[in-house]
Amino acid sequence: MALRHGLISTRTALALAIAIGTPLTAAAQGGFFATPQPPPIYTPAPDAKDLKAVLFNWTWHMGMLRGVDEHEIMASLEYLGEGTLQVNGQPCKLTKYRVSTNYQTPGQRVQYSCLRGSTIVTDIEVVSGPYAWNESVPGADLVPGKGKATPMPNAAQERLIRLWASPQGAPKAALAGAMQPDPNKLPDDGKQTVGATSVKWEGGKPVVTFPIPGVPGAMATATLDANWQAESVVVKQGGTTTEFAYGNYDDWNNPLNKVQVFYAGKMVEKRNGTVVRDLTTTETETGSIYVVMPVPASVKAAIKNPGPSPAIAIVSRGPEPAPST
Repeated sequence: MALRHGLISTRTALALAIAIGTPLTAAAQGGFFATPQPPPIYTPAPDAKDLKAVLFNWTWHMGMLRGVDEHEIMASLEYLGEGTLQVNGQPCKLTKYRVSTNYQTPGQRVQYSCLRGSTIVTDIEVVSGPYAWNESVPGADLVPGKGKATPMPNAAQERLIRLWASPQGAPKAALAGAMQPDPNKLPDDGKQTVGATSVKWEGGKPVVTFPIPGVPGAMATATLDANWQAESVVVKQGGTTTEFAYGNYDDWNNPLNKVQVFYAGKMVEKRNGTVVRDLTTTETETGSIYVVMPVPASVKAAIKNPGPSPAIAIVSRGPEPAPST
């Protein structure tokens, strides 16, 4: 893959430039105040098929590994699309579809307007942690009297499945199942299973199985394509099967903000065989934008027994170094 080769060459050149331009330090000389050198950056062997290699390649080829140490630190996503979704069992042609996602404090707000025949349907679907509700306006009821928030306790699991089976959410959930938010830090090369996440190969393709955070009993199976990107994610929970088909990955950011983070350009969601969303991407924003979904007090009061928290671990950067004197 030309992109991969180019980035690896850039990383190597940068490392050489730093090495050449850095003076010999006390650490290099083995002095008393020697500073431990960081371990080399993990790079899987070209033919590696273990779980660590698969999760690294998956996040790497999605452009989700950032920084010199290549940590997975994607925090949020803004998404615009077009197509159709199902409303009360009938297809509805979208005139607006915007999804705002926060992965670190798990939540998602879906704003849409669509035409069902000559009828305009508009709604805002929100999930934040184990709570789900619909809004009349974004942020409804956070300020008393401004908008209405309607509790939707039975929708929380469906919305969390959509979040954690998404093109970026699925690798994050797979890492969470392996009890590690960063593929560089997964233990023991060669393992096929770590924690609740496992990989097997079928027809030359890696198939990764992992639990959906915050949805008891929901297990996802992601099949990756030749570019290490999910072509499908199938989630089974009891008698419900939700299938997500993905394709046409690209950097869909505004032309002025291309950052080589990839997202599916085509997404089809089926529930028990029925298409419920058929989306074509028009634009994304994959930078660390500010996205929050505070839970209104009225929703918390109405939903007495929410489900378990869907939060996943976040990469720790460690303590800040002490100031030099």
